[in-house]
Amino acid sequence: MKNYTLISPCFFGMEKMLAREIKDLGFEIIKTEDGRITYKTGADGIAKANMWLRCAERVHLKIAEFEAKTFNDLFEGTKRINWAEYIPYGSQFPVSKASSIKSKLYSTPDIQSIVKKAIVESLKKSYLEDGLLKEDKEKYPIYVFIHKDKVTLSIDTTGDALHKRGYREKANKAPIRETLAAGIMYLNPWRPGRTLVDPMCGSGTILIEAAMMGINMAPGLNREFISEKWTTMDKKIWWDVRKDAYDKIDEDVQFKIYGYDIDEEAIEIAKENAEIAGVDEYIEFNVGNALDFKSDEEYGFIVTNPPYG
Repeated sequence: MKNYTLISPCFFGMEKMLAREIKDLGFEIIKTEDGRITYKTGADGIAKANMWLRCAERVHLKIAEFEAKTFNDLFEGTKRINWAEYIPYGSQFPVSKASSIKSKLYSTPDIQSIVKKAIVESLKKSYLEDGLLKEDKEKYPIYVFIHKDKVTLSIDTTGDALHKRGYREKANKAPIRETLAAGIMYLNPWRPGRTLVDPMCGSGTILIEAAMMGINMAPGLNREFISEKWTTMDKKIWWDVRKDAYDKIDEDVQFKIYGYDIDEEAIEIAKENAEIAGVDEYIEFNVGNALDFKSDEEYGFIVTNPPYG
């Protein structure tokens, strides 16, 4: 059975919530750092992590880790890797992002250029190519992270970041990111059947995330991922994980949560977003001033992202 080592970045401060999600999926955590968690999974790990992680920003497939204090170290360390094991002939492999923290190599454009050249040299050797490599098939985006001169190379399996669930086609000013909204909901003990109100709901993100959690809807169910197109992954794995996510939706649970906003346009956007997400029956949105909010309920939760500026 094939195993993967994956890395999921997250917002600083959300590592604890993300770690709980990773453990709940049955994965083994190897290392937790500020803003990222490394973990081991089975063959279906890439698909399950992308489908179910609410607090992660991406899911990266870890390729290698080595020390590099010079650009030559970076080039040789990258070139030594058998990239043909991960990148099929003709595939695209842009070095999409490089980050460097407390390291001797700090110029990210130069880091990206060196890594690209090294991967090209490795693939040309593997595929017995002398000229330019074709890059006209599926995409394998490369990410480079250097911390204290230790280089971590990975391939992004996600594509558009995980906060893009597919339901927020419209948004008001300064909307909260979906992954952060999910993390906020993890921090409070709300459960379906308990009162939940967002009196300044804007485009409805917090309540939509809460409703998705309430019916156990996977956050990745309404979108696609870049690794679904990879020829290196069995398509049946993705099909099985997606079908399992549909089967796990709790259609019997009943609850109603409430959102208010003084902006009528924001309420209309929130209603549209909830409908696209498939949770509109669980959320009641109304125009209202937060200063006028009152409730007859003795207990409940108010969760909101107040406007600023």
